[in-house]
Amino acid sequence: MSDPAGSVGVSELLGPELSDLGFEVLCGATALERRILNPRVQKPGLAFAGYYDYIKPGRVQIVGESETEYLRTQSPAIRAERCARILEREIPVFILTKGLEPVAELARAAAASEQPVLRSPSLSSTVIKRVSLFLEEHLVPSTQLHGVLLDIYGLGVLLIGESGVGKSECALDLITRGHSLVADDRVTVKLYPSGDLVGSAETPLRHHMELRGLGIVNIHDLFGLAAVRESKAIDLVVELEKWDESRAYDRLGLDETVYPILDAPCPYIKMPVALGRNLSILVEIAARNHLLKMQGHHSAREFARQLEKKLAGEGGR
Repeated sequence: MSDPAGSVGVSELLGPELSDLGFEVLCGATALERRILNPRVQKPGLAFAGYYDYIKPGRVQIVGESETEYLRTQSPAIRAERCARILEREIPVFILTKGLEPVAELARAAAASEQPVLRSPSLSSTVIKRVSLFLEEHLVPSTQLHGVLLDIYGLGVLLIGESGVGKSECALDLITRGHSLVADDRVTVKLYPSGDLVGSAETPLRHHMELRGLGIVNIHDLFGLAAVRESKAIDLVVELEKWDESRAYDRLGLDETVYPILDAPCPYIKMPVALGRNLSILVEIAARNHLLKMQGHHSAREFARQLEKKLAGEGGR
């Protein structure tokens, strides 16, 4: 199931993740469920100067010392008009920094419209950085996938496949070989503006694996801190499927396909599972081979080129 970029309630800014900013509610305590729609925050200096088109609905407005001092240079009538015009723009919340007092006209207009206004003793730069990171984390598109995500040689490798095909057993073998677990069974994936697909595990499942016949095991406790990761960008998807004798599998590795996650393409390999195949070694080699491809060295294509040259030479005799 996937969740497109959604919204965050103003009340969520008052939660434990941003408690270090020491937010206090100055106004609009009954309207804290207003929704923040954009992870980018904004400073409304231009709007206070009369350029209202630069105010985008759904964005947090940061009011610092420069904005406050500028407003104080204007007449009370102009301050009242500009504050009223800005409040027409569907602003979810104003945040005052450095413990500043809002100008009287902004305080009155906000109180009249139940506009949430928060205040932090922190500097504007600190508030902007922390709030932006919080919103980016909570507003990016996300989905949950059934699989196992591992860190193999620094690559994020996602194992997928039908239930019972051996994903967790393969992952456990890879962990014993020195690689790290990110998430087992349910992998939460977020697509960031940079294009990175980052996978992680939800808190109750973090560091745990389910192994048939053994139950739930804690990888951190069994193998130590180096055997787990909190999150990892997904670089390669490997689908494990039961061997089908009637199916023709790629024997050269020339075919390159992608697996779409949140509409973002990710390199993809389909790996058949049969008795006698050491899956962990095969997945490990797939990761090594992908690293070589990322460095511009494509073994299958180089082999094919050499073979074509040889055949062309023989044909010319």
